[in-house]
Amino acid sequence: MGADGTNAFTSFEQTVYTEDIPANVTDKFLAVQGERFRQPVLRLFHTELEAVYEEKNRGLDNDPRKVYETMFAAIFPNNNYGKQTTIGTVEHLKNPSLKAIREYFNNYYVPNNMGVIMSGDFNPDEMIVKIDKAFSYMKSKPVPEYKVGTESPITSPIVKEVYGPTPENITIGFRFPGATTKDARMLNFVGSMLTNGQAGLIDLDLVKKQKLLAAYAFPYVLKDYSVLLLQGNPTEGQSLDDVKALLLQEIDKLKKGEFSDDLIQSIVNNEKKNVIQKYEKYTSRAESLMDEFTSEVDHKAQLEYIEEISKLTKKDIMDFAARYLQDNNYVAVYKRKGEDKNIVKVDKPAITPVSVNRDDQSPFLKKVNEMPEAPISPVWLNFDKDIAKNKLGSVDVLSVKNTDNDLFRLYYHFDSGKWNNKVLPLAAEYLQYLGTKNKSSEDISKEFYKLASSFNVSAGNEETYVTLEGLNENFDKTAALFEDLIKNCQPDQKALDAYKARLKKSRANAKQNKSTIMAGLRSYAQYGAQNPFNNTLSDAELDALKAEDLVNALHDLFNFKHKVLYYGPKSGNETVTALTPIHKVSNSLKDMPKSKTFAQIPTDKNKVLFAHYDMVQAEIFWVRNGDAYNSGITPTVSLFNNYFGGGMGSVVFQTIRESKALAYSTYSYFSLPNKKEDKDIVTAYVGTQADKFNESTIAMNELLNTLPKSDQLFETAKSGLKKSIAAERITQDGIIFTYLRVQKLGNTSDIRKNIYEQSPKLSFADINSFHDKEMKGKNYTYCLVASQDKVNEADMQKLGEVKKLNLTEIFGY
Repeated sequence: MGADGTNAFTSFEQTVYTEDIPANVTDKFLAVQGERFRQPVLRLFHTELEAVYEEKNRGLDNDPRKVYETMFAAIFPNNNYGKQTTIGTVEHLKNPSLKAIREYFNNYYVPNNMGVIMSGDFNPDEMIVKIDKAFSYMKSKPVPEYKVGTESPITSPIVKEVYGPTPENITIGFRFPGATTKDARMLNFVGSMLTNGQAGLIDLDLVKKQKLLAAYAFPYVLKDYSVLLLQGNPTEGQSLDDVKALLLQEIDKLKKGEFSDDLIQSIVNNEKKNVIQKYEKYTSRAESLMDEFTSEVDHKAQLEYIEEISKLTKKDIMDFAARYLQDNNYVAVYKRKGEDKNIVKVDKPAITPVSVNRDDQSPFLKKVNEMPEAPISPVWLNFDKDIAKNKLGSVDVLSVKNTDNDLFRLYYHFDSGKWNNKVLPLAAEYLQYLGTKNKSSEDISKEFYKLASSFNVSAGNEETYVTLEGLNENFDKTAALFEDLIKNCQPDQKALDAYKARLKKSRANAKQNKSTIMAGLRSYAQYGAQNPFNNTLSDAELDALKAEDLVNALHDLFNFKHKVLYYGPKSGNETVTALTPIHKVSNSLKDMPKSKTFAQIPTDKNKVLFAHYDMVQAEIFWVRNGDAYNSGITPTVSLFNNYFGGGMGSVVFQTIRESKALAYSTYSYFSLPNKKEDKDIVTAYVGTQADKFNESTIAMNELLNTLPKSDQLFETAKSGLKKSIAAERITQDGIIFTYLRVQKLGNTSDIRKNIYEQSPKLSFADINSFHDKEMKGKNYTYCLVASQDKVNEADMQKLGEVKKLNLTEIFGY
């Protein structure tokens, strides 16, 4: 059908099946969905059960997940939110019952307990008729009564501890009423008063002033009850009790009314903007309606939320905080670093692989395939027409007009970054803690928030972006406010000392994060011992850094060559006119010289890069650097990825997860580079139990060496690719970023047109030849993060030469 995002998820009170489909296949989609819930046959039950074992084991390695489960168990001892987790216990998973599954399906998969939520370009009246027809066979019947577990008030703090290898933090939770209540809506507002990313109490007092490594408040609104969660991460030398005291001080300020009088109105202004942003995308609209349905929230109440919060007073906030946020009615979960002695791993069962029957077609599938569908004409980008190109002095201005709403996004884009100056990313982050001679850093944050605007400066390896966004009516004020900040920011040694301390703590914490360690291994595999990942300041260089060094880099930034990118209600000429008095640029902007360059190294032999991490799972990446960029193979690459390893219908997923139950997550891609000077990359991934390391690597290597043939799957991949491209619409600032990507690859037009026209001409023999050329019998670097106690070195040596890397080698400090 050309569907994207095919998935499903389940949470406390919802099970959701998601699809993103072309508008012309809704009849086929509804036919499939209607049949899906008619009388399911659980053919892949035992292999999918093993995939759930994998998910459970991943959860046992996930410290944040353990913190949340502990929090909910403590704060909801009587309600199902705390009495059981969504995935269940190890004992639950060891004793599955097909009979119980059938009973569950028959009880709850009934039309009076289901919602079909669709958002897109269609006639709603006609769609409702089609939905009614597709599901007309379903008969309503009473759903088993759900008894809400009623909680007693918490009268003294409840303290719990969680242990694991990740850095320490503390999470505090307060209980609130459920989603349908006015107090739940008030909770959302109070959450924004504490954390809104710019001018909340926690933002200003704890983040801006760098009193904690990180801190936030998050309202978790559910049907029966809700929770306000506060989380904080300590800086070096702080105890978790210190963090707890700082977080509770911010709660105390709410109760005492110690917050700016205009914060309430600023939140209202930003909520108005957030509503516009939320409804820009079909997916956001559908997700909002889905949450309302499962929480039984009246859509009218949501529509009236802005009007409701516009009437709030400081006294309302103080009374609400006093009622719910008391000194003794919370749960505190201390996440401590150390061995979790309570982990009980789900052992690997004996699994007989299931035949996936790729070429079999049921009568139903044939019937669906024969259903008519109106063709969708693809829409290609025309960069000469779709982008307005102007000049602001010597600077190129690329713009796309927003005809949908009053939002704008403005970018200053530099083709330079960390490889040019290692200090640049630090300067970019340091800016948020600086003020000018006339305004403090806190004053500037408040001004941006009052304007319902924000700024961000981000420096990558080879690109730097300054991003401003907000309401068009405040465009001039937003741009001028940032211009004043970056040109007139003042050195602040105290802020730099605090930033250095936090940065050192963050760098130490990064060494305790398995995903970050894996990112370092993959960079090592591509570039060698000196690579972009560890291209960072040493501890000595960091200590020697002066406030003036960072501020000078910021003051000088706009003297380097850059582009202006704009998406908003203004035309290109209007954008130039508005920016001319604000963003004054020299006619002779400088090039930023590169201090470091990195080249991908040949994958000349099989080798294993190993990093120890105390966990149940094993994370394995295959990495191979390929040839120089060749735009001519793009159609073949796109079709190959669709067939081989790019989704749930791919050969890799079907074989390793669905047939052999060797992993919860697995995929493989042939990736073209982001710029023409770089090389292609072959990657594959398996996240598996450590005791299935051998089996999973053998299974992936078999696929890398021999491409299984399925005529049916190949035609499905080809058809799906074409339909997906035909239905895709690149809009808004996505047009500009696509143009920049095309330029970096040395192309001049929308590459999707070539894929759309050429991929239908390809045969299985073409992608098999591509597979043989790029994957079969090739050398790979295996990046492995696992416990050295659970993966045998002799097993690693079967794959290639083993190199055990320490964290200093990986991180560069």
